[in-house]
Amino acid sequence: MTETIITVEGVFEHHHPAERGTVKMRVGFQGPDQAAVVARTTELHARLSGDIRGLHDGANGPVTWWSTDRLRVWNERPWNNEGKQLPLVHHATIGFDVKFSDLGRLASWVEAVSPLDGVTVTSIEWALTVITKKRLTDEARERAVRNAVEKANAYASSLGFTTVRPTALAEPGMLGDQTQPSSGVTAAPLMRAAAATSNAPSLELKPEDIVVAARVHARFAAS
Repeated sequence: MTETIITVEGVFEHHHPAERGTVKMRVGFQGPDQAAVVARTTELHARLSGDIRGLHDGANGPVTWWSTDRLRVWNERPWNNEGKQLPLVHHATIGFDVKFSDLGRLASWVEAVSPLDGVTVTSIEWALTVITKKRLTDEARERAVRNAVEKANAYASSLGFTTVRPTALAEPGMLGDQTQPSSGVTAAPLMRAAAATSNAPSLELKPEDIVVAARVHARFAAS
């Protein structure tokens, strides 16, 4: 009996709450006196570094990891709206990355430091632990294959076939057809955090679930 080839895409997505949050921030000042600008920046950097060290515990948190950049110093001579060049302005900044395992403590810490003069919280990156991400990725791949098998069986049944056997399995774009290539597995964190405002009584941080997804292309022979 002549076989009919069935090609399908299997997909599966996990939606999992974030387990880690990395605060990206910078401290810095600007002004007409370079020495004063640098002094204020390094003093604030030292203060925040001391606070972070007190929270840092690689195994238990609430801060599991942190890093800081080197001091950056530069100057510029701005122009006003009348086209007149103004006096020299000096700038100094230092960046911080601070990873929290306790997202409640992350929110309270950001709420405490963000109003400080010279502090700018630029973003918060949400993530899973390495162990969780691997477990969910492996399961998503397995479930994507199951989804492909279910689709192939459904198509075969609709054509009156009773036997379905797999002939090829690949990540998208690797079966030699015209399918647009793309990554077979994605782990894309979706970040959404409420902005801090001066009149807000508290800072509300609500990360959206992190999506761990798998896609596979499979080919079956039905008879």
